[in-house]
Amino acid sequence: MASTALKILLVEDDELFRLGLHVRLQQEPGLEIIAETEDGETAVELVKEHSLDIVLLDVGLPGIGGIETCRRIKQLHPQLPVLVLTSHSQASLIARLIAAGAQGYCLKGIAAEKLVLALRSVAAGASWWDETATQEIRSKFEFNYTEDYTKNLSITVNSLTQREQEILSLIAQGKTNQEIAEVLYITTGTVRVHVHTILHKLEVRDRTQAVIVAMQAGLIK
Repeated sequence: MASTALKILLVEDDELFRLGLHVRLQQEPGLEIIAETEDGETAVELVKEHSLDIVLLDVGLPGIGGIETCRRIKQLHPQLPVLVLTSHSQASLIARLIAAGAQGYCLKGIAAEKLVLALRSVAAGASWWDETATQEIRSKFEFNYTEDYTKNLSITVNSLTQREQEILSLIAQGKTNQEIAEVLYITTGTVRVHVHTILHKLEVRDRTQAVIVAMQAGLIK
């Protein structure tokens, strides 16, 4: 296996489903299952033991559950991406996943090619949210926010410069810092500075939350 392969921790309690994922992902060039487990507690220990590029995590785990597993993994390794795979798409679950630090969310039943693309995208620093999940988020934002909140949010988003808004739109498209730099003909270091400023202005923790805030304010369609 090439040293450049994405090193994956697979966490899934359904043995047959996990086996199917393992076989399919191992067939894909550039992907390597480093370890796998059926519960969250073991997953947290495996994160300590292995050098990983991404965690593919089922949300419906026994024991501490997938959301708490995600939270503990991110506490240990804030920069380690977590892609959640589940059969549920409730808005409340999506919000909890975002709060726990997940970078992506796919529904079970997703085409294998899309799952591979999601893994590569999230491992590269982008976010990946299932279309159903995105619709749930938008629906929640449309109905659950007060007029004052929306007004204050618009003021916050309008404080972004044109360049910052351009970069935020590219982040929403799933582009990495390197890709953004190439599109805008600037250095990756400059992109990182802009991203840091965007997060500070919007008072959010990461790129995913920044995109959600921009969706709330109508900046991103």
